[in-house]
Amino acid sequence: MEVTCPHQKGVVMTVSLDEAIQRAGGAVPLLRNSVGGPHFVNPLPVLPAEFTNWESEQRAWRESVALMDLSHHMTDLFLRGPGALQLLSDLGVNSFANFTPGKAKQLVVCNPDGFYIGDGILYHLPDGSFDLVGWEMMADWVQYHLETGGYDATSERDNSSGVRKDGPPKLFRYQIQGPQALPVMEKVLGQSVPPVKFFHMDEFTIAGHPVHTLRHGMAAQPGFELFGPWALGDEVLDAILTAGKEFGMRRVGAKAYSVANLESGWIPPTLPAVFSGEETLGFRKWVGTETIGSLGGSLFFEEIEDYYVTPFDLGYSKNIAFDHDFVGRKALEQVAKDPPRTKVTLVWNPEDVARVLSTHFDSTSKEPAKYINLPKARYALYQKDEVRYEGRRVGVSMDCGLISNEKAMVSLATIDKAQSSTGTRVTVLWGEVPNSAKPQVESHVQVEIRATVAPAPYPEIARRVYRDR
Repeated sequence: MEVTCPHQKGVVMTVSLDEAIQRAGGAVPLLRNSVGGPHFVNPLPVLPAEFTNWESEQRAWRESVALMDLSHHMTDLFLRGPGALQLLSDLGVNSFANFTPGKAKQLVVCNPDGFYIGDGILYHLPDGSFDLVGWEMMADWVQYHLETGGYDATSERDNSSGVRKDGPPKLFRYQIQGPQALPVMEKVLGQSVPPVKFFHMDEFTIAGHPVHTLRHGMAAQPGFELFGPWALGDEVLDAILTAGKEFGMRRVGAKAYSVANLESGWIPPTLPAVFSGEETLGFRKWVGTETIGSLGGSLFFEEIEDYYVTPFDLGYSKNIAFDHDFVGRKALEQVAKDPPRTKVTLVWNPEDVARVLSTHFDSTSKEPAKYINLPKARYALYQKDEVRYEGRRVGVSMDCGLISNEKAMVSLATIDKAQSSTGTRVTVLWGEVPNSAKPQVESHVQVEIRATVAPAPYPEIARRVYRDR
């Protein structure tokens, strides 16, 4: 029986997540055989894979200026009412002590055991309401607690264009990134740009329309995020593109955009810790399976809990504040005493990468290695590849692709602290055994790819410069 989800307008829910897990014989087989790929890699019909070519589009945010369209691949959850801030404080590991209108933060939420569920950008809008922007599962988690927790607040949801069944997004959302971002904005505005601190908001007038502005960067470069009513988006976009011509502005398609996070060091949503446990059972019975995603990679466990990670594993230690009560606080207080893993960049050996690619041109080989797609090699929403040191597992590689600006194939990973020093040599096990039923996984053999531990973010400008520009 198909019913319309009460919490996702226009989305048809066939079964609950809990029922789907039961039917599949567990969460691992459900996710291992899911057909869903990473929607931020696969271009939506409304966003071309490339406007020119993905290498030039990557180069633009490093050398000139790039325009990224973020209007379609994320979900907006709008919250308002006197209880909205309390709801967010009860769920977020972040401090809300000085979170006033006109600011934004990277909200991180966990399950009661302190394991990561999701993260997204939370905007405290000038009128006192909130806009949480990110992946659907995180919006589900917040909305579930709003509807079941008795909070004096209301929500309005605008799903991503890959999930929404009719109509355009509620908002346009553009980012201007690169060393020429400021001159472009000055030309668009016809005046000097007022100083805006990192992750602070302002309001500019573009093409005669008021536009919200966030000082933010997605590609480890200085930049601005602009958003406003969808109906005004074309006029705002035309004004930006016209001003950007003399500065070499390029529009960024889905391929290039999908690797921007590799430069900034942000790991896209990994497996949320909601697929097991009595304390999250109510959520699994409430939410559907439309956006659960897929699990891929060489890391294989029988139990879904073994795939869970903490915010410390993902580099969010600075986001965690024990100045308030929140879901998962007690567990995270224990982990905080000595977090076992940390986030790093793994720089893949170029000879090994070339060797993997060459197996697809070897007529004498019975089976090639798993194909490495470029520029983003990730083929599942939750990519989990085993990282080894001297033959034993020491970590997980979770997002992989080519940073053309660095001429480096890299992955973002979390590994044991003992092996996290820059220059440590490890290997990444690439490919799935046994091969799953996912249609995006061809028959292949597993191979080890040598890699070297490096900082995250990898480019020096991301670690030292761009937040101050």
